[in-house]
Amino acid sequence: MLNFKTVNSLAFTLLVGLIVAYFLLGISFWWLLLLGIIWFCFTALGSGLIGWNYHIKAFNCHPTISKNHVAITFDDGPNPAFTPQVLKLLEKYQVKATFFCVGLHIETYPELLRNIINQGHTVGNHTYSHHHMFGFFNTKQVVEELELTNRLVQDKTGLQLKLYRPAFGVTNPRIKKALKKTQLQAIGWNKRSLDTTGLSKETILKRASKNIKKGDVILLHDSSEKTLWVLEQLLLILQKQNLHAVTVDRLFNIEPYA
Repeated sequence: MLNFKTVNSLAFTLLVGLIVAYFLLGISFWWLLLLGIIWFCFTALGSGLIGWNYHIKAFNCHPTISKNHVAITFDDGPNPAFTPQVLKLLEKYQVKATFFCVGLHIETYPELLRNIINQGHTVGNHTYSHHHMFGFFNTKQVVEELELTNRLVQDKTGLQLKLYRPAFGVTNPRIKKALKKTQLQAIGWNKRSLDTTGLSKETILKRASKNIKKGDVILLHDSSEKTLWVLEQLLLILQKQNLHAVTVDRLFNIEPYA
């Protein structure tokens, strides 16, 4: 898969060639514009699709794993209305999951965070504000958000987080620099349920479970009644297919805390 560095190098080489051709051969200026459009499209898609690993190396799935394991992940919590119900379902089916928590919610509901950890699940960093413009934050702002959330978790639980789920799945060179400074490992997904959209619960379940196989990482959100239904049905499907949900650190054999 092409990454930011490769695309930029190729685009620069083509740009030099086109500029030379423009002045010496009189080719149309539209070729230069077309190159710019193609570069922009690649960069925009690569920044928004974490599975491309365009800017950073994220763990998105583990297709070569030997065990029949998958990882179910939850973003945007903890949520006082739905996180406890998610935890009850996970306990009922005796599986573990990973919760990427927002710092603001950790501040408000620290007991929920501790409940998640006490029940054997993994927690990760999902920024402090989950601001809708997070992808446009400068490096300093990104670092501040990640460090603040890490400090909150450490204050409430004594744990130093090592895992990070990009807000909205967005990555860019500034986030790459921030992850290097904070030494956080990005975790992506390869099955996005879109459970926060207006799609029906049946459609969301189909997206999450279609062609599911060992090593998959599923993205859900512990923030709606619809997700609760999807989660239980998904767990039943996993049982039928002899697949077991584990935390992402167990799936990838990495350390979740420093």
